[in-house]
Amino acid sequence: MPIQESTASVIVPSPTEEDTSLDATLRPHKLADFIGQGQLKKSLIVFLKAATGRREALEHVLLAGPPGLGKTSLAHIIARELSAGIRVTAGPVLTKVADLAAILTSLQEGDVLFIDEIHRLPKAVEEVLYPAMESFRLDIVVGQGPGAKILKIDLPPFTLVGATTRVGMLGGPLRDRFGMTYRLTFYSQEEMEKIIARSAQLLNLSIDNDSLIEIARRCRRTPRIGNRLLKRVRDFAQVHDHGEVNTDVVQKTLDLLDIDELGLDSADRKILELMAEQFEGGPVGLQTLAAVSAEEERTLEEVIEPYLLQCGLITRTPRGRELTQAGFDHLARD
Repeated sequence: MPIQESTASVIVPSPTEEDTSLDATLRPHKLADFIGQGQLKKSLIVFLKAATGRREALEHVLLAGPPGLGKTSLAHIIARELSAGIRVTAGPVLTKVADLAAILTSLQEGDVLFIDEIHRLPKAVEEVLYPAMESFRLDIVVGQGPGAKILKIDLPPFTLVGATTRVGMLGGPLRDRFGMTYRLTFYSQEEMEKIIARSAQLLNLSIDNDSLIEIARRCRRTPRIGNRLLKRVRDFAQVHDHGEVNTDVVQKTLDLLDIDELGLDSADRKILELMAEQFEGGPVGLQTLAAVSAEEERTLEEVIEPYLLQCGLITRTPRGRELTQAGFDHLARD
């Protein structure tokens, strides 16, 4: 069966070319420049050195954690540290076996294949990865019924880097084939201050230390959000002719974005308010909460809920989500 050329590795661009360009500029390019996730970095440095010393492909790596913590950046860093090429795709894009087959057969020896949202791979596509990861072999079924045959294609050694926000949704056979699994955690206040200071320097933005602290305090301990807020602060300062960013500029920008002192936006507060007013603090199930808030279950579970849990504003119980006393107190302050 001929393998068709696939467009499955094409990435959907960000909303604006400027933000896409800036995001690429602000990403760290070396492991030494990557701030935070200390234990992960220590471990990865050892295994990268071992692989390059033996001139072998690095074992497959699974990166798990909430959005915006640096999984994509780490995938690109791994490729650079290995002096290897990288192919980038995403689970929802790989809808057919032929899509994945076209990418696998185009890899060069030692390349890195990065699959974002790998937990969203269709089952049939996922099963093609098993022999590819384990034996560097692609098994393709040719024909149908009793006359069907399996075509075996040898692949060059490569490294698969998978990123997921829902590691529990990965099938056991796929999960077990990763040689390394890392769980990225939310960043500390100090780490976020360093990340935002580095980004401000790359943007040639003059900003005082108190402003750095305030942005770091309100960015949900997530680098992607911190960089996004920094760019919006820069926009506000430019429009209002502020030469240097100070706490007044930061406060006005965050007020404009409706972001409170904990970093919660209107969507987060809406969830807390619904739990308090309609369900008397809970417990309330995820499906019910999604229905009354008009938010997707996936958005609630992967984007909104992790930070609310980290802040101690809600808690999970066998009967559903419940608002904590800290959650009630935060609503009272608003």
